[in-house]
Amino acid sequence: ATCHFSGRQRGDLVVFLRCLLLSLSPPLERLLRRTMLLRSADRFSRCSGNFRLSLVRAPAGSSCGARGSLLPRGYVGAIRCCSAGTPPSSDQEKPRTLRDGTWPRFLSKDAIQAGDSFPRIMAAVPSFMVQICIGSVYAWSMWNFPLTHELGVVAAAAGDWSLSEVVGVFSLTATSLGFTTFFLGPWAERAGPRYVAAMSASTYGIALALSGLGCQLHSLPLIYLGYGVFGGMGWGFGYISPVSTLLRWFPDKKGLAGGLALTAFGAGGAVASPLISTLQNAFARPPTFLGPASEIALSVENGRQFANVDGVLREVVVATSSNLAQLTGPLEGLSEGVYLVGTGSTGAAMALFSMSAIYSTVMAAGAIGMRVPKPGWAPEGFVAPVTNAGGEPGYSYKEAMHTPQFYLLWLAVFGNACSGMALLSTAKTMCGEVFGQLVPALVTGGFTASYVAALSSASAGGRFGWAVCSDYLGRRNTYKFFATGVPALATIPMFIVPMGVEGGGPTSVYFFVGTTMFVVMNYGGLFSVLPAYISDLFGQRNVGAIHGRILTAWSGSALVGPTILTTMRGRSERGAIEALAENVPDDKFLTAFGSPKTELPALIEGKTANISRLMELQAAGTPDPTPHLYDTTCYSICGMLTIAAMSNLAIRAPPPHPSMIEALEQEKHLSNLEDAEVCDLTDREREELASRERMQQPPDAPEKTS
Repeated sequence: ATCHFSGRQRGDLVVFLRCLLLSLSPPLERLLRRTMLLRSADRFSRCSGNFRLSLVRAPAGSSCGARGSLLPRGYVGAIRCCSAGTPPSSDQEKPRTLRDGTWPRFLSKDAIQAGDSFPRIMAAVPSFMVQICIGSVYAWSMWNFPLTHELGVVAAAAGDWSLSEVVGVFSLTATSLGFTTFFLGPWAERAGPRYVAAMSASTYGIALALSGLGCQLHSLPLIYLGYGVFGGMGWGFGYISPVSTLLRWFPDKKGLAGGLALTAFGAGGAVASPLISTLQNAFARPPTFLGPASEIALSVENGRQFANVDGVLREVVVATSSNLAQLTGPLEGLSEGVYLVGTGSTGAAMALFSMSAIYSTVMAAGAIGMRVPKPGWAPEGFVAPVTNAGGEPGYSYKEAMHTPQFYLLWLAVFGNACSGMALLSTAKTMCGEVFGQLVPALVTGGFTASYVAALSSASAGGRFGWAVCSDYLGRRNTYKFFATGVPALATIPMFIVPMGVEGGGPTSVYFFVGTTMFVVMNYGGLFSVLPAYISDLFGQRNVGAIHGRILTAWSGSALVGPTILTTMRGRSERGAIEALAENVPDDKFLTAFGSPKTELPALIEGKTANISRLMELQAAGTPDPTPHLYDTTCYSICGMLTIAAMSNLAIRAPPPHPSMIEALEQEKHLSNLEDAEVCDLTDREREELASRERMQQPPDAPEKTS
């Protein structure tokens, strides 16, 4: 039954306003549907069960909405309702819900359909604004040093977080990305790019703000919750939708579309690296300097170093030349010696707060500018294959997950991504540790920051370059080329690092930078080619949903790649410290650290005994083991790349989906028709045939009539 009431009818004003509120808020309507409030609404509308109130403009000249009415002037109210357990009538408008991605309407797909004159290249601009912000995750290594020196500032204090703990934040971010794309990928397709970009802006802004608060309070769990969980959600939301949207805008150039969508994402690290460095330097403060280590009486308790300051034992750190060489900005040029723990600042907290405000604003502006093409739109001269059902052919994500090609492609992405993730998560740290002592005049803190930006630029270049090349080489052949990362990474421990140790100077650094940029360039191309690769294998229909599930391989690589690197490096570093300590005489060791060698494990745990301080106690000519800390990591990553190459070689095209077969048969049927048979076509088939003939005719040819 449908209950209508005109503006001249009177009723319970409170109940009517409550009905109006519920009609504007479907989630609230569902929540309160069985409450006393709706029972009172039933009394007013004489309906039971589900109902929906709507306001429609009354016919001209009617008396609706007169003075004293409960309705706006000129409107008629209607409550459409049905008995409990009976579905609404077919003519009832479907309620807008958050689950369907249609509420609120201004964020839904319906509100962002572009007009016929909208230039499709402009659809890439809002995507760039969103993805260049979330691409800042690739500059994560810029946070490694300040977060591992948050208390000591110039050198790591006992209470500072270790490198493995800090890199774990990046791994959790990528894990959260995988969960977001896996479980919310279908919803993102329904909701559309504006809704998803708005979610990305809010979650990523929250992530950076919570991380800044975690630095301020020195709470690692808060950073894990912020950058790890919310940052991964923002990353996932901002990554999927622009890709599938641009594939719809550029169906004739899928590789170019993937490159456009992800080039800005890869370039995000290049933009974020100088921004992070500038903000950190703006807010950094040097700690209190007590004097040279030879003039300060130090004591050690549980591996921590203390000094007597005004009659009170205060924790301190001892900064060596190798520690100070990594500092920039207001921390640059400090003297070697003893510094009070907790008296300075790396500037990380305020930098994170500032980036939260900047990035959330830019991403929100990008979300507002998102547009999607109208249903059935195609660029001029392009004819998309259609099925009799009128939809795009291809596998659903559930059907794709039942094919071996899905899991082979997953392994190919996983193995290739391990190399890029390992390098990008520790790029600044790795470059500084390997070459900081070998070429100190070149490899400064500023150089390593520029190196991070260069890697991000290589990722962006690879995303665009390989995406365009894949349109000519093919997706599978492009993935074959990524296997060249195996010999490239192997040259680092086999040739490049030994060259630097033997006096190669800047040449070894440039070889290292070039080799790692090549590997990261392949890593960037891996993801820009992936959407088109998925489309080639499984069809265009559900690229976004299948893409989201393949991206769980990215999350897995973010766990495995950085974990391999930090674990292998940690073992190498501990072994090097123990070997160096064995070469130091007992009395000399006791004088330097205030504890005997038997307390070495506690000194290592408290970060008091490290390679730089032990090297000062070695005999002349003792080689520094620091450049070789990453040798085993490089060999392990080569193994992962080999697995990826073998998986890609095993991929063969899956059996055509029934919708694909139907589309191919229709295309073949249309191309073989005789003129006499044209009259037997449906209107849809006739329109398709005419479009194909227009594409094949030269511009000056006379128009063919039938």
